[in-house]
Amino acid sequence: MNSNGFIKTTVFKFCLAVTHSLQYFYTASTGIERFPRFVAVGVVDGEQIDYYDSVSEKNVLKQTWMEGVRDESRITDIRRGAQQSFQGNIGIAMERFNQTTGVHIFQWMYGCEVDDETKELNGYEQFGYDGEDFITLDTKSGSWAAPKQQAVITKHKWDSDTANTAYKLDYYTTICPDWLKKRHVLILSLLQKSSSLLVTCHATGFYPNKAELVWRKDGVEFHNGVHKGEILTNNDGTFQMSADLNISSVPAEDWRMYDCVFQLAGVNKDIVTKLDREVLKTNEDMSFISGSNTKKVSFSSHKYSTNYNFSNSFSDKIIKDVEPDLLNMHCGLCEDVTTN
Repeated sequence: MNSNGFIKTTVFKFCLAVTHSLQYFYTASTGIERFPRFVAVGVVDGEQIDYYDSVSEKNVLKQTWMEGVRDESRITDIRRGAQQSFQGNIGIAMERFNQTTGVHIFQWMYGCEVDDETKELNGYEQFGYDGEDFITLDTKSGSWAAPKQQAVITKHKWDSDTANTAYKLDYYTTICPDWLKKRHVLILSLLQKSSSLLVTCHATGFYPNKAELVWRKDGVEFHNGVHKGEILTNNDGTFQMSADLNISSVPAEDWRMYDCVFQLAGVNKDIVTKLDREVLKTNEDMSFISGSNTKKVSFSSHKYSTNYNFSNSFSDKIIKDVEPDLLNMHCGLCEDVTTN
């Protein structure tokens, strides 16, 4: 037992996948009947999160957990602007390739990947025309590669824009991977205070804040003797929540019938931990969880139960910059592609 009064604790750390990715695809076309002239799609870990096309001119979410994460009206306005820029790009690209008619496609892909095990970060951004690379950003050196002679003029212009390059490198090395880390890293803990009849199931480090934490008996959710806390914000922009179970009426031999389940919206895999005395460890054995900063939680010692100190400006940056501001910066540059 330590000064905080804990006698038992066990911590389980889960990563819902080894590698996480965030990607955006923009496609403008001409000469294709019954197909939108502009389409934009966002993808997280291989799952589509939204869709926009030039027919509806409205961004539509494809995942419930994305609701409230961004200002969707802003996304719609931005993609309408991108629609105009990209359609203009096709015309200029056709001129550069000495084309006057036919089916042509101009594409933009960008995103990042994060490896949970190696911590390796990879960012990528490239433009394509008619199925071939047009110009690509080297996110290590910050320079553009132009495999086609027709893209050399664009390369020179973008290479000279050092401010935009610095922004992009920050996006691919910090903003984009931070968003992915927040959505997927989770620590689930079972905690019990000395002389307390409550066992607290505590989840922290998840993102976004659309999640559920429940206690079950024999696989069935129940609410008798359970007190659920509100979802709180951590310093790093992730979220935490807890659910207390009163074990005063739970015989020791019945502990194995109980478990705590964490469910993150949009993720099919639930995280489950059994109520099991055998896996409980002393606070000394799990000393890394000690700390004094807490707010509105039923226990006072957990590394990730930190005070609310998350600035609104940083929150907006993480949530909104993942797509819109990169697009805002780049749409201005996209016009360079349309310059002979």
